[in-house]
Amino acid sequence: MKKVFFIAAIVAGTISMSSCVSKKVLENCQNENKELNSQYQSTRESLAAANARISSLLDQLNSCKSNNDALQASLSQSLSTSGANSVNIAKLVDQINESNKYIRHLVEVKSKSDSLNLVLTNNLTRSLSKEDLKDVDIQVLKGVVYISLSDNMLYKSGSYQISEAAGSTLSKIAKIIMDYKDYDVLIEGNTDNVPISQTNIRNNWDLSCLRASSVVQALQNQYGVDPKRLTAGGRGEYNPIADNDTEKGKSTNRRTQIIITPKLDQFMELIGQAPKE
Repeated sequence: MKKVFFIAAIVAGTISMSSCVSKKVLENCQNENKELNSQYQSTRESLAAANARISSLLDQLNSCKSNNDALQASLSQSLSTSGANSVNIAKLVDQINESNKYIRHLVEVKSKSDSLNLVLTNNLTRSLSKEDLKDVDIQVLKGVVYISLSDNMLYKSGSYQISEAAGSTLSKIAKIIMDYKDYDVLIEGNTDNVPISQTNIRNNWDLSCLRASSVVQALQNQYGVDPKRLTAGGRGEYNPIADNDTEKGKSTNRRTQIIITPKLDQFMELIGQAPKE
């Protein structure tokens, strides 16, 4: 009889262990599925951004080509008009040539800007670990690099103080910022639409600005980023990227963005340079 009970206990234990193992395997699969879905969504957004940049460039090229066609038509009309003088024709030819040069120059500038931002984005992505990327979203939109950081990772709960957990991620981002010295950096705080209820913080405008200022000071004081390159700003609850009617949407809107752009004077100088002959 004791032997029968002993065997039954072993069988029951085996079934229980098997159930636990199966449940753990299922949970792992579900987690991996969520991560793959997240990566898929991020890839779709990056593709959409790339298509938007291509569309913008095509619009500019089409505009230049339209102007060029108009000049060509004007030239043809001048040639067909009796008594057309050679001076006016020569001017039109010069205008057409300049237009063609500017089209090539515009393509070159756009290509250079996109290439630099692509390298910057790839370096950022490679420097961050798999764990870092759970709280960091990196995108390039209209030639500007956006690094979006979740407030859960960056700040202590209900505060604008930087958390210890954020140190590793910020240090890696700071290194990339320092490697690209020709870029300016805007730190932009964003909140959800839930009113803040702290005596020392009047509203979400205050909170978003204070959080951005905390990141700026961390980049300067702890990681050595030149403060002349940094700007802190807050947009409160007025720049949402998700629906504030759900908890998930509110969590998405509570973010701090590190926005990296070429220095304006250098970019304008590049645009203003005469096209290469």
